[in-house]
Amino acid sequence: MVSILLTPLLITAFSRQGFGQEIRVEGPASHQSKRGTPTMGGVAILCGLWAGYLGSHLFGVGSHADGPSASGLLVLGLTTALAGVGFLDDYIKLRKRRNLGLTATGKYVGQISAAAIFAVLVLKFRGGSGLTPGSTDLSFVRDTTISMGVLGFVLFTCIAVVAWSNAVNLTDGLDGLAAGSMGLALGGYVIITFWQYRNACETAPGAGCYEVRDPLDLAVICAAGAAACVGFLWWNAAPAKIFMGDTGSLALGGLLAGLSITTRTELLAIAVGALFVAEAVSVVVQVAVFRASRRRVFRMAPMHHHFELGGWPETVVIIRFWLVAAVASAAGLALFYSEYLAAVD
Repeated sequence: MVSILLTPLLITAFSRQGFGQEIRVEGPASHQSKRGTPTMGGVAILCGLWAGYLGSHLFGVGSHADGPSASGLLVLGLTTALAGVGFLDDYIKLRKRRNLGLTATGKYVGQISAAAIFAVLVLKFRGGSGLTPGSTDLSFVRDTTISMGVLGFVLFTCIAVVAWSNAVNLTDGLDGLAAGSMGLALGGYVIITFWQYRNACETAPGAGCYEVRDPLDLAVICAAGAAACVGFLWWNAAPAKIFMGDTGSLALGGLLAGLSITTRTELLAIAVGALFVAEAVSVVVQVAVFRASRRRVFRMAPMHHHFELGGWPETVVIIRFWLVAAVASAAGLALFYSEYLAAVD
């Protein structure tokens, strides 16, 4: 409700201020008509995320529920920090009336700084069972025997945060594509985190239990994030009345990265967020092949533009990509549950 009701207020306020999106000249010609659409709508997503999280804890006060957890606050802190980097990028674009905000170096410095601080802090704050929010062991559905060490973990976290935030940023090129796809990915993580809560080693020790700190609190964050995306999508669906901008896309990518680390599902997240991975890979492949052979694999990258230029209407591309995102989320859940069945067998 916060997201869906706040977004039209932002549309009005940003329109009055002239905070309209600048469109890349290199992009599809059909996108030039979107020039001037208000941006920075990620503010509504972030407010909805925090409102859902804090509201749930205020509701729980009467039933003496646990308060905010270290895991939850650290993930939200990372998300908010990346939203700040994206907001600064968007604001510079708007003030200078161009499609270039922060330099690539400036953006990477912000992303890596937030990631490094997050990486250090998730190895602290031991809970009652001795678990910390993060682990230096590489994880798939749970921690593996591959230890990265503290320095390796910090480096891995920086790479993961930069990769996920940029992947979601690249996906945010069509009306509602990133918001809808992220809602589906977070919906999958609601189930994953709640299952971890019901089968946590701390409260339900046994075969297949999960050594994850604060899984229920992380489930609340996933649900709040999914709801915030859905509320924003009401106004962001084609034809979009507002764009999330880097404020939203970097924040949502950081949220997915933070969840993958705190839920011990770093590699599983690649399956759950396969659409974002594919979008990022399409850009890497396009650049690499073009530099090597001066030929293009795709008509235009990221790959959603490839299908647009191939004649697919924008809404068709969006809906079909949502279906891919839904299948990816379901595949991630299947991998997660099949590992559990194998563990308890």
